[in-house]
Amino acid sequence: MKTPVSFSILFWINSSRSKNEQAELYVRLTIDQKRANISLNRKVDINSWDKNKSRLKGTNKTVKSINQYLDQVHSELFQCFQDLRSEGKKITAQRIKSRYIGDDENHFTMSNIIEYHNEKMGSKLNRITLKHYETSQKYIRFFIEKEYKTSEMYLNELSYSFVINFENFLRKYRPKGHYRNIGNNAVMKHIQRLRKMITLAYHIEWIDKDPFIKFKPSFEKRERDFLTDVELNNIEIFDTSIERLAIVRDLFVFSCYTGLAYVDMMKLKKDNISLGIDGNKWLVVNRQKTGALVKVPILSKSLFLINKYKEHPRAIHNDKLLPNLSNQKLNAYLKEIADLCGIKKNLTFHMARHTFATTVTLTNGVPIETVSKLLGHTKIATTQIYAKVIERKVSDDMSKLSSYLDKIEDQKSKNIANM
Repeated sequence: MKTPVSFSILFWINSSRSKNEQAELYVRLTIDQKRANISLNRKVDINSWDKNKSRLKGTNKTVKSINQYLDQVHSELFQCFQDLRSEGKKITAQRIKSRYIGDDENHFTMSNIIEYHNEKMGSKLNRITLKHYETSQKYIRFFIEKEYKTSEMYLNELSYSFVINFENFLRKYRPKGHYRNIGNNAVMKHIQRLRKMITLAYHIEWIDKDPFIKFKPSFEKRERDFLTDVELNNIEIFDTSIERLAIVRDLFVFSCYTGLAYVDMMKLKKDNISLGIDGNKWLVVNRQKTGALVKVPILSKSLFLINKYKEHPRAIHNDKLLPNLSNQKLNAYLKEIADLCGIKKNLTFHMARHTFATTVTLTNGVPIETVSKLLGHTKIATTQIYAKVIERKVSDDMSKLSSYLDKIEDQKSKNIANM
């Protein structure tokens, strides 16, 4: 193992925060120019402190007692350093501090890994993804308090039974304001996030065993709901004098013909329009969810809506291509539109993206590889979910095959008759 370039122990007092000539006593650990401070929970007279020797001046009983205590601390800290080195572990000032105060890898808590995860992964995760993690973390803390009657739990106490108990807790839990318990796939997502945090703890050697090693997630396969061409047409021709419904209709239709998710559509600006390889106008945008660059040719219906709203006050005020509305309002108003159009499905804005993938593209013969590119999917397997639900496309293809085979049989019969 590589030995640290330098290791030093320095005792010091925080004179900037002294009161009545009394200052807090600290010890500073430095390894390779990286520091960690430990409060020694003692106060000393600032006039008696010898900065050069890092000890108290004098020979009275109190001075001798504190100086002996500092010698003991120095010896114990150096022993922590020696122990870590003999164990072959990476030595840092923070790790020596943790070992000294009894909060090393055998004593890390759930709060420790939650804080560590959010700090290290916060800049790597999408803002929405991080918010999902925060929700899962809230459930984890609530579960520990309810099940174990404590506000904290050590990671080395986690077991397979903890995972199963957490799963059962989630399945029975009904979030405030919801009319039903958490669904199976949502439960699996919360456990998946917990698993990623615990796996992180395992990889950085905060725990010696993985409590998830026997756990098998069970996601339910669900078909993606989308609008048929008839239903989509009903929304397109839906006429209303209510401006908010007209705007929501147009935003929904725009998404149906571009495949853009709500968050990506709402941030569109004029700069997102550029000339494509074919010389026509394309939308170019980075998906917020994955960061993938998406390039979508602007179909005539999408272009009509862009031109329709280029002088709209809401679009101009926000310097956006289209008027901005919250996702919550969009979904609420879509329920009204669905009722007025006679659509029985639970119409949500995200269904527009599903409709683009199915009714607008795949059903009309656009290859799945192209659709995957247009949707900004990083794996074609994600796009294949849509291909599985298009029964009409399967029916049409099989009908064509049936007609082709019938023609062959007819031709064979004619050939035999002419022999």
